[in-house]
Amino acid sequence: MATTAPDYDVVVVGGGPAGCSAGIYTARYGLDTVVFDRGTSSLQRCAYLENYLGFPAGIDIETFSELMHDHAETAGCTVVSELVDTVERGADGGFVVETDGATVTSTYVIAATRYGGEYLRPLDGDAMFETHEHGGEEHEHFDGDYADADGKTPVDGLYVASPSGERDAQALVAAGQGAHVARTLLSDYRREAGYPEGVLANRYDWVRPDAEFEGEWGDRERWRAWFDDHVPDGTDIDDDRLAELRERTVDRAFDSHRDDAEVADRTEAGHRAIAERLDPDVLADVVDVDRVLQRVGDERLLAAVEGSERVAAGDACETE
Repeated sequence: MATTAPDYDVVVVGGGPAGCSAGIYTARYGLDTVVFDRGTSSLQRCAYLENYLGFPAGIDIETFSELMHDHAETAGCTVVSELVDTVERGADGGFVVETDGATVTSTYVIAATRYGGEYLRPLDGDAMFETHEHGGEEHEHFDGDYADADGKTPVDGLYVASPSGERDAQALVAAGQGAHVARTLLSDYRREAGYPEGVLANRYDWVRPDAEFEGEWGDRERWRAWFDDHVPDGTDIDDDRLAELRERTVDRAFDSHRDDAEVADRTEAGHRAIAERLDPDVLADVVDVDRVLQRVGDERLLAAVEGSERVAAGDACETE
């Protein structure tokens, strides 16, 4: 009996630091990923983010959230501003995710909602929750220890990045936990695809400079030998399938190569992406004209100014 392909490989519930980090890792690997974010992450309770690495003077929550979502979308995620009402097991073993605007299906779900997990109750009922007394009343909340430290749960295909106790207590920690849980999912995914246990099943997401591919490491045969060295003894994988996985691994290694020109282009694009989210008036205040002149040169700057003046003059003529 034929089954219908799911709408997405991965549904991430929650678009805060944990959810966006998780989505970036799964989308960059090539899994079709959607992030549902209603804008109610615990980050919204923060007046100003002062302890996130990489922002020495801190960053306002609105700009940081926009940058997170930009990053997720650039990585390949679809970011949807909808509230997830329920997640249930589908007839084909995947998941059916009901939102306040649509119903979608997926193979995997990553929960990344620090405040509550009631929407997950259909998957494992009361086992997901714990109760405690406060003020003479009994309260129930999602059990932060329902998932293990790697985010895996008793429900096959369900991972929890948040709530996860102290592992998501701060934005920076939550982002790290989201990435860690996504790597757990990807390791499981790769094992299901046939990759042997250990190093070969793990996913390492980074790009490498020219120096990493000099000498013997610039030879595909060296990478093939590395793969073979990490296949555990007694691995029960068909030789043809193993050869296919070997070549896929070598391809991914060489695809991660970035030469100096690519690094320079990406550096400029990265700076522009950040600058586009900053206040133009602030940018104007901090621009160092002397430094700009040194970087672009007097002649290039003059040509740019003259070009702008010509455009302005042309616009003026068209309106006369």
